Amino acid sequence: MSHAEPSDSHRHQHHAEPEGEAAAMAELLDLDAEVLHSYLSGVTAWIRELAADQPGRRILDLGCGTGTGAFALLECFGDAEVTALDLSAALLHRLRDRARELGLADRVRAVQADLDAAWPEVGPVDLVWASASLHHLADPDRALARAFAVLRAGGLLAVIEMDSFPRFLPDDVGVGRPGLEARGHAALAAWQTQELPHLGSDWGPRLAGAGFIIEAERPFVIELTPPLPAAGRYARASLRRMRSGLDGHLSADDLSTLDTLIDSDGPDGVLRRDDISVRTTRTAWVARRP
Repeated sequence: MSHAEPSDSHRHQHHAEPEGEAAAMAELLDLDAEVLHSYLSGVTAWIRELAADQPGRRILDLGCGTGTGAFALLECFGDAEVTALDLSAALLHRLRDRARELGLADRVRAVQADLDAAWPEVGPVDLVWASASLHHLADPDRALARAFAVLRAGGLLAVIEMDSFPRFLPDDVGVGRPGLEARGHAALAAWQTQELPHLGSDWGPRLAGAGFIIEAERPFVIELTPPLPAAGRYARASLRRMRSGLDGHLSADDLSTLDTLIDSDGPDGVLRRDDISVRTTRTAWVARRP
């Protein structure tokens, strides 16, 4: 899982980044899974129910990041093995380390791959998982066709996408002018429309166009209220990614306030505030290869 921010400028499978940027992305992905663990457990359990009497034994994770989705799936599918694809060597290294820590190294195969280029040999598989990754691709329809090709007959594809960046702050935040976060989102949306045209797509018709039969579509509305363990760190990591693309798009006062929220260890910083919430929606489509 990832966020669609300007600094995430290539795709969720993560382009080769400087070491510091890769570490920041890894922290963000891991915090996302930690804070949203109930959602992640819920969506993977729901997929397991839809699999019914055909439990997935071979799973393919497209744009795996640090492997948070892969590890959640392995909890649901007790006998499964995962092939995890991502372009970032640094994130795959983190995934392998985590797999060893969890005693899952023999059930996870991490492979560096560009999902917009030729895929490595991975099929046939029982389940394909694509969480917040397809909208980053140059040609997601080609990726869906490839996913169809590697799935066995009756296998499932789970696509999870977000509509926008998560929100964390109260509406009254802003120097002399409330609504700082809303203004940041509006600026970000303008960038996303140009650079990420597939964000917010209705993936149902695209799945049907690739030959899949839609089994279910379900929105997961996430509204977590304080106190929330790790929410401050999650908000800081997320807002830091968001902030990197907002120069020239917000006022000097807004940018200064945002910098204080991100960088301050005092009461005005997100690490110390007691009013940080998490509000976002993620939609899941589950489709079957006939």
